[in-house]
Formats: sequence, structure tokens, C-alpha cells
Amino acid sequence: MILTHKTFTIYAAKNYYNPTCIDSEEFFNDIKRFKYIKRLLNKYTLSGELSERLVLNHLIVIFNCWGFESGIEMLALKIDPPHWNALKPFLIFLKAIDINQDLTGISLDPVIVEKLRMI
Repeated sequence: MILTHKTFTIYAAKNYYNPTCIDSEEFFNDIKRFKYIKRLLNKYTLSGELSERLVLNHLIVIFNCWGFESGIEMLALKIDPPHWNALKPFLIFLKAIDINQDLTGISLDPVIVEKLRMI
């Protein structure tokens, strides 16, 4: 299935794995995490204020529910290209991507790299 804005929910449902999910409300709450990450990255871009642990928590839940491959595809659709230099360090930190092979051409935000090194 090709992932587009129109097929996002269907793609998410097809690739969703959460054995503790009891209803569709929980599924849609997990989908909202993509929006939360986007907001946190927007806030960082505009003000320089970063809630790195909150971003990590949302990403961990996303990858637990959808896995790395589907999760990254969905992030690619939902997160704007200017924010990928801020997102890429988190993906490397969580070992969702390989620093030398994946997302080449996207630089790493040095402030975020330093904050993640302190964790």
C-alpha cells in the first residue's frame, strides 16, 4: 500500500500492533503522537526550547506500536522536511536508523545531539 495523506489511517491500522489495545480510541490516541512530535519540533524550531524526553517517549510508543519501518514511513509523511535535522538524532539514538546509511543528506542538529549524549 502506498502511504499518502488519504491512506494514512488505513496504513496505520494495517500496520498497528498493540496487544493491549481495547478500542479504537486508544488507536487514535496513538496516532495523535505524530502530531505531538510535530508540535514539539515546531516549538524547538521557533523558540529553541526542546523537551527531548517527551519526544523520545512519543517515538518509543510509535515504534512499539508500528515498528521501525512503518513508523519511519509514517513520520516521513507527517513531519515536514525542515524538521528532519532535529528528528534524525532521535532516530539514531533509538537505533531506528543507521547513521551511515539511512537518511543521508540530512544533517544532525548539534544541540539535540549534545542533549541526547547527556541522557
